[in-house]
Order: sequence, then C-alpha cells, then structure tokens
Amino acid sequence: MKLYTIGFTKKTAESFFTLLQNNGIQQIVDIRLHPGGQLSGFAKQEDLRFFLRRLANCEYSHVPILAPSQQLLSDYHTDHNWERFAAHFESLMSERKIPGALDRSLFETRVCCLLCSEASPERCHRRLVAERLASHWSTVEVIHL
Repeated sequence: MKLYTIGFTKKTAESFFTLLQNNGIQQIVDIRLHPGGQLSGFAKQEDLRFFLRRLANCEYSHVPILAPSQQLLSDYHTDHNWERFAAHFESLMSERKIPGALDRSLFETRVCCLLCSEASPERCHRRLVAERLASHWSTVEVIHL
C-alpha cells in the first residue's frame, strides 16, 4: 500500500492539485490542528473540500487525532526544538493509540495522502505520522509529494 504525504505551503494551487491528480490520490487525510486557518489560502478546509472534488476527483477527511496538540505546537513555535517536538509528538501518538485508533480500511481501499501545511516533510509531523503507520502496518510505502 502506498501512503502519500503533501504540504501546501510554497505550492501554487495548480501544482498542488496537479500532484494529487498525477499520483492518483483519492482521499486527502487532513492532519492539521486548525484546518480552517486564515493563512491556509486554497487549502482552507471549507474551500479545499470543494476544490478536491472539482479539480482532483478526490474526497476529504479531517482526522484531528493525527494532529499535534495546541500546547505542543505553541512550544515548538517558541523554542524551534524539532527533536523535542518529535519526541513529544511520538509520545502523544502512543497515548492516542495510533495507529490502532484509526480505521485502516480507509487507507487500504483508497489512495490516501496525509495533508499538512509544511512545505517539506523533514520537520513536519506528517512525516512522523507516516513513518509510524509504515512501522505498524505491513507493506506501506511512504511517498512525500
């Protein structure tokens, strides 16, 4: 099973939706804490659902259990300590029983893509989520768009 990830920052709407189409993405799994943020542009939750259906024939779901807590985000924005953030987020995923708390069938029956805002996966929690799912579910190939 392939599991894609994508960030919308530093992408035009055209490049974002073209990437989804070219990779056959059927389901966006939004793992942002605040999907309706004013700085989200075309990826603002209310608009994204419409754009995905119309431009990419793709469905949308918001899965906040895969988002960091507000406190964790605030701490990271203050100290910019990625190692601390990653360790605390891993602990949070364990507390939330990820991946056991997820409906795996969604990921097995549709081509899914984890969505967050960061342009690059290196310092984004979507990479941590994808790696955790890959380590617990067999035959998962993670592809960052």
